[in-house]
Amino acid sequence: MSTFGRVVRVTTFGESHGEMVGCILEGIPPNTTVSEEKIQHHLNRRKPGQSSITTPRQEQDIVRVLSGIQNGVTLGTPVGLCVRNMDTRPEDYSRMREIPRPGHADVTYLYKYGVKSDSGGGRASARETVGRVLAGAVALQYLETLGIKLVAWVHSVGNISAPEELEVTSAEQVEEQGTLFIGKDKVVYKSSEAYFDENQNQVCNFEPAETVFVRCPHQPTAVKMAKSIREAKAEGDSLGGVVRCKVYGVPPGLGEPCFDKFEALLAHAMLSIPATKGFEIGSGFQGTTMRGSQHNDLYMNTPNGLRPTTNRAGGVLGGISSGAEIDFKVAFKPVSTISIPQETVNWEGKQTVLEARGRHDPCVLPRAVPIVEAMAAIVVADLFLLQKLKY
Repeated sequence: MSTFGRVVRVTTFGESHGEMVGCILEGIPPNTTVSEEKIQHHLNRRKPGQSSITTPRQEQDIVRVLSGIQNGVTLGTPVGLCVRNMDTRPEDYSRMREIPRPGHADVTYLYKYGVKSDSGGGRASARETVGRVLAGAVALQYLETLGIKLVAWVHSVGNISAPEELEVTSAEQVEEQGTLFIGKDKVVYKSSEAYFDENQNQVCNFEPAETVFVRCPHQPTAVKMAKSIREAKAEGDSLGGVVRCKVYGVPPGLGEPCFDKFEALLAHAMLSIPATKGFEIGSGFQGTTMRGSQHNDLYMNTPNGLRPTTNRAGGVLGGISSGAEIDFKVAFKPVSTISIPQETVNWEGKQTVLEARGRHDPCVLPRAVPIVEAMAAIVVADLFLLQKLKY
């Protein structure tokens, strides 16, 4: 299936080296203000070629509105959005047509369909996520009208992790997408300023933008991550990591008690993103090491009703939102396409060596952040409108 959602329904289309990629988005209410500039902002955060630690593929990724938006507002009809692929190089994959690439979907696609894309990963390529970001950028603007905001960041790359106390503490601290607050310090991703330590010594001796584009708001950690990604790239290897996301202003009562639990739909959305291998909400796997007396979130009375004093549940209880912020993490594997020679077999089962060519990210984490945000926005918008329709 290439469609996700029930009320807010997203269908993506296109291949990595085809003519275009895009989406059809249904269910966003009419008269919702939608800015093409904001859509483009999110695309810019996902597009390739942002720095030397991402793929060198150069795509401008200019959004084109096909339908459903007129004079800056939605019509209530399907919204069609697309981006043309301009920097395609299918010839880079000529050698790899003869060999199923380790870690890729070449074999499974052939088993399923009896045919596969000759260039790139086809629908299994991260290029497919352009359509998700397009749809998510519209959903995010709808959520803004409801007072719901969300932000994601790179929590870890390889064995380098941001401090656990790294928190965005309230919705008021999220002024715009791409901005995070750590204590009193504001980090803006689009800034090109170098990072300095507390003594005003520059803490990186390479392109400052690289630490910005890591999209980890903890500056010392971002520097270490950028260095590690550069080293992996120089060795022809790759790295994985974890993206963390928080959603603020979600009202209590969203989600269903059994099969369509809030966190189950979030997990579905996140694990549908290419290269994802894990999902956890709230305390996640760490919560298994606690006793119930440590893990339970106690309640307090607030002007908005009962709210938990802590949030180890991640904002969801019994599959239904509690009114606390939604807090979850998504694990991404190391990029499968590496230039290190790998001993494998070709389609005939004969031993061979694959040394992959092409332009690929040494680490997907920096560009995965807006994709996680997009899919989270689609889930929340869908659940909100479903609740509104039912009750």
